Amino acid sequence: MTGLRGLFASLAAAPAPGGAAPAMTRRADGHGVSVGLLGYGAMRYPTVDGSHANVNRGGSKAPIDLEQVQREIDACIRLGVNYFDTSPVYCRGESEKVLGDCLAKHPREKWLVATKLSNFNAKLQSFEASRKMYEESFRLLRTDRIDYYLLHAIGGGGKDAMKVFNARFIDNGMLDFLVKERAAGRIRNLGFSFHGSEAVFRHALSLHGRVHWDFVQIQLNYVDWRHAREVNPRNVNAETLYGLLAERDIPVVVMEPLLGGRLAKLNGAAQRKLTPLAPGATPANWAFRFAGTHPGVLTVLSGMQYLEHIEENAATFSPLKPLGEREFVALERAARAILSDDSIPCTACDYCMPCPYGLDIPAIHTCWNQALAEDRLPDDPSDPDYAVNRRKFLIDYERSVPKLRRAERCTGCGRCSPHCPQSIDIPASLRKVDALVEKLRRNGRA
Repeated sequence: MTGLRGLFASLAAAPAPGGAAPAMTRRADGHGVSVGLLGYGAMRYPTVDGSHANVNRGGSKAPIDLEQVQREIDACIRLGVNYFDTSPVYCRGESEKVLGDCLAKHPREKWLVATKLSNFNAKLQSFEASRKMYEESFRLLRTDRIDYYLLHAIGGGGKDAMKVFNARFIDNGMLDFLVKERAAGRIRNLGFSFHGSEAVFRHALSLHGRVHWDFVQIQLNYVDWRHAREVNPRNVNAETLYGLLAERDIPVVVMEPLLGGRLAKLNGAAQRKLTPLAPGATPANWAFRFAGTHPGVLTVLSGMQYLEHIEENAATFSPLKPLGEREFVALERAARAILSDDSIPCTACDYCMPCPYGLDIPAIHTCWNQALAEDRLPDDPSDPDYAVNRRKFLIDYERSVPKLRRAERCTGCGRCSPHCPQSIDIPASLRKVDALVEKLRRNGRA
C-alpha cells in the first residue's frame, strides 16, 4: 500500500498556529480531498426522550432532538470532522433530512457527505425504485453532489447472499447507472459497505477492474481484527478484509470501532491488559487509536450522541498518536479477555427492529452487556455484592426498557434474527436475559 502510505503521511496533522487546539490528523481520498480521521455516523441521533431513534413507535416518527444534533454538527466541523455518514433507512427515514438541514448551515467546502443505496426490501430493488431512492437522497441532503456513495451492507442474505447482491445492484442495472453518475460528477467516490458473506466481498472486489471502487466500509476494531469468527462464525476477520483492500490500494472507512459500544467499557480482565501502558487512557481512546493507526484507513466513523464524546474522540485524533508494537500486543490480549466473557455480540445497529411484538431488542441487550462490562452481573448469590448488584440490575432494566417492551414478551418468532449482521440468535439471547430477570425477581420474593 505504498501509494496510500505516502499520501497519508503527507497529510499528518501539523502544529496548530498561535497556541490553538492541535489540528486533527487528516488523510486523502483517491481524489486528493483531505478527510478528518474522525467521521460522524448519523445512525443514532439523540432523541428528546432518550429513546432509540430507530425503534418503531406505532408508525410515529422518531422524536429527534434537532437542536442537539445541530450543536453536534457545529462542534464536529469546529473540531475538524468533515465526513458525515448517513442512509435513507437510518432513524426511520429521517436521518438524511436532519443531516442535510444541519450541514446546510455551513459552507459546502467544510463538509463531505456519504449516503447509501439501502434497497433491502425486494419492493425497492427495481431500477425505478432504486433510482428514486438515490435521487431522493440529493433532495433530502440539500446537495447536488454526494461525496461518497455506497452499496449498503453487501453480503447479507445468508446462503442466498450472492443472489441478493445481484438482485439489489447488478440485475437491475443500478451499479452500471451509479458508475455513469460518478463519471458525470454527481457522485465523487463510489464504494460499498460490508456485512456477511466473504464470497460476496471477494466477488465485489473482482469487479474492481471494471467498476473501480474508490473506498470500502468495513467493521474494524481490535476484537474483530483476528476474532470476528469467534464472535460470529459468519463474520470475516477485519485483518483479512483490510489486507484484501490494501492489496488493491482501496481506502478503508471504518465502522463499529467500538463494536457497538462494547469496547467503551471493558471487563476487569481486559482493562488490566491496557492500564499499565497508558494509565490515563479511556477504553474508547484505545479503540480509536487502533482503528486510526492502520495507514489504509481514510476515516473512522463514530455515532456520537453527546458533545463530550465528540470532544474526546476528536482529541484522540488531534493529532493521532499511532500505536506501537507493545500496545498492539496488549490489545490482542484484551480482545481475548473480552471474548472470555458472556456478553451478547450486539452492536445496537437496530437492523432487527422493529420487533412485531414491540420489544426493544437493542436496549435489552445493552442492559445485559453494560452490567457484564462493569463486572456487576448478579449471577452468583454467594457473591458479597450480589444483593447490591441484583437491585441495580433490576432498576436499570426497568428504567431502560419499558414494561411492554421487555424480553418476557418475546414469542420466539425469529423474524429478527435474519436481519442481524452479527448473526445473533436473538430469541435465545432474549430468553437468557429474561431468565436472569425472573431469577432475580424470585430471589427478592424469597
